[in-house]
Amino acid sequence: MDEQTTGEDAARTLIEDMAHAARAAAAELACATAESKRNALLAAAEAMHADQDKILTANAADLARAEDREMSPAMIDRLRLTPERLRGVADSLRAIAHQPDPVGRVLAEWDRPNGLHIQRVATPLGVLGVIYESRPNVTADAGALALKSGNAVILRGGSDSIQSSGAIHACMVQGLRQAGLPQAAIQLVTSRDRAVVAAMLRAQGLIDVIIPRGGKGLVGLVQSEARVPVFAHLEGVCHVYADADADPQKALRVVLNAKTRRTGICGAAECLLIDRAFYDRHGDLLLRALLDAGVEVRAEGALAQIPGTVPAQPDDFGREFLDSVIATKLVDGVDEAIAHIRRFGSGHTESILTENDDTAARFFQRLDSAILMRNASTQFADGGEFGMGAEIGIATGKMHARGPVGAEQLTSFKYIVTGDGAIRD
Repeated sequence: MDEQTTGEDAARTLIEDMAHAARAAAAELACATAESKRNALLAAAEAMHADQDKILTANAADLARAEDREMSPAMIDRLRLTPERLRGVADSLRAIAHQPDPVGRVLAEWDRPNGLHIQRVATPLGVLGVIYESRPNVTADAGALALKSGNAVILRGGSDSIQSSGAIHACMVQGLRQAGLPQAAIQLVTSRDRAVVAAMLRAQGLIDVIIPRGGKGLVGLVQSEARVPVFAHLEGVCHVYADADADPQKALRVVLNAKTRRTGICGAAECLLIDRAFYDRHGDLLLRALLDAGVEVRAEGALAQIPGTVPAQPDDFGREFLDSVIATKLVDGVDEAIAHIRRFGSGHTESILTENDDTAARFFQRLDSAILMRNASTQFADGGEFGMGAEIGIATGKMHARGPVGAEQLTSFKYIVTGDGAIRD
């Protein structure tokens, strides 16, 4: 038996053992009280506050390793934790804790002439497998949302965030322990072996759904190799379209925020489409602001004549840069903008900047991305900003869940049918 086979066998055994423990935990979570889940999350938030120094020390070690590996500044920013960001993670746990319990909700009910009373009731999915890169906060977000929705979860974070994720996971387990819930409800894979990912993707009957959260390479691997159902989360090729009737000052604020607030997140704008009439009226206002902010602007056509821009290459459109880079071109009207987005978009988030209600309505009707916005930054594509407390990812597929995936989206349903001695003729 060669070394590779030995590694695959060990990975499969590890995931099977974790999944069996997770399934036992999921059976308990499915009937856990709302109060116990809430208490677990609040206790985890308090543990995170108490262990802040320990978490930041672990994160510093991950950052040092990332810098040694010469990761890009945007990827290092995704990895970095600060006291402020850590407070935000703890606040997300508290927000999720205080949300209504999504399990047991009666989604619909009706009576039939045959004497049956039928209810459709929300239930947990079971065992989730979450595979993610770089961002250690996902350890808390995914664990919290899984717990809130009555699911057990197996977390496999990127090797670059392994120490940070471990420190955060310890706080989540402490919350479970204090609330009297099974500690196997939130498990973290600590092995760096990539064979573990393959084992998760093949864990049919043990893991109920796989949720990838990362770049195009990770998502492509999951979608091509998984034998377990997947919540699709393609890359965030997000577009902003400045319409002829856009307010120039609103447009300036939104474009700068959409690109520069955090360049390494999936909601960052990667392409700016400018209506030719807006450009004729306001000139290089938007591109000049991006250039002044240090953004590399890859421009097509007439826009490439603006000093400081770089000529765009064909593959710059439809590309997720995750960096301080944006592609841009002129379009003739909203229909040309829509056609461009249909061709190059990933179905994540698009924003139109306009004061024209009819144009905005056309943009919303004729595009089918998971999130469509008007006069708002694409960086709002986030479960926390949608009032979900946090998200486990942005689903770009069309089955089951779409857009920010919060606790409510991590449930399925069952039918409860009641009769009074009813029989079928």
